[in-house]
Amino acid sequence: MKELTDIIIRPHLSEKATALHEKGVYTFIVNDKANKVEIKKAVEAMYGVTVKSVRTLRYQGKVKTRYTKSQVLTGRTPAFKKALVQVAEGDFIDIYEV
Repeated sequence: MKELTDIIIRPHLSEKATALHEKGVYTFIVNDKANKVEIKKAVEAMYGVTVKSVRTLRYQGKVKTRYTKSQVLTGRTPAFKKALVQVAEGDFIDIYEV
């Protein structure tokens, strides 16, 4: 994985993630095979900030069932990996600009 866009897929925006922005913690959806060192280097290169720490979480896809008139449809949501990146004091990432 050499491309930065191969490592960081997109920012993850939620109510909880927005509350963490005040503490200098930003949330990204990342490639499943990316490790913490690669994530740290990618964020520093893309946004020009100093990364203090990286925490990662893996989410399994959930089974979803939908009832229609003709049949019951069953499927899965995709699994993904999320990274919580804490930047150094005074640094800022404008997620909404990108």
